[in-house]
Amino acid sequence: MNSRIATAVLACLALAGRAAAQLPPDLEADLTVVRDAWAVATYRTPEGERLAAFEELRSRAAALAAKYPTRAEALIWDGIALSSYARARGGLGALAPAWEAKARFEAALALDEGALRGAAHTSLGALYHGVPGFPIGFGSDAKARLHLERALEINPDGIDPNYFYGELLFDEGEYARALEHLERALRAPPRPGREVADEGRRAEVRVLIAKTRVEMT
Repeated sequence: MNSRIATAVLACLALAGRAAAQLPPDLEADLTVVRDAWAVATYRTPEGERLAAFEELRSRAAALAAKYPTRAEALIWDGIALSSYARARGGLGALAPAWEAKARFEAALALDEGALRGAAHTSLGALYHGVPGFPIGFGSDAKARLHLERALEINPDGIDPNYFYGELLFDEGEYARALEHLERALRAPPRPGREVADEGRRAEVRVLIAKTRVEMT
């Protein structure tokens, strides 16, 4: 399993949410619990403890999706949790939860592709890029590009779609375009309540910017 599946989650995703007024209070409160737990598990938990953290997160996110089966936001975070668990588990055992994550993102898109500012497209694009291709998995950079470009249409200044698109472009040797999107990710406005996720994502962006500049010299 490619290690980039880690961030397919939809962290990646550390994903921008809809404004509070647009979500029912109970749903927003439940989403916040899962989203904050994801940020801590991803960026503040020692590597040796992450699998257990993501196992707990997976259970929480599954309960969230079961409680709100017709809300794209809940399905997106269930997919992010599954993706994160897949990365922490690693190896061939990561494929089953990766497939489950793919199904959650696709279901979310069918309900509302604009939910969480296009996060299902961002997460699915990152997942397609991070998972091995046929015959091992379902990975496809062509599909990844389609979803990430749609995510950028919905959320052009977002930190996550720009980061993951920049990563895809970097891996395909399009360094100048990669740098453009990575720098845009670094300029993304901070998200209130998402400080841990933003800090962690910006650190990832800076690392990839440095690698990109080396490749361009």
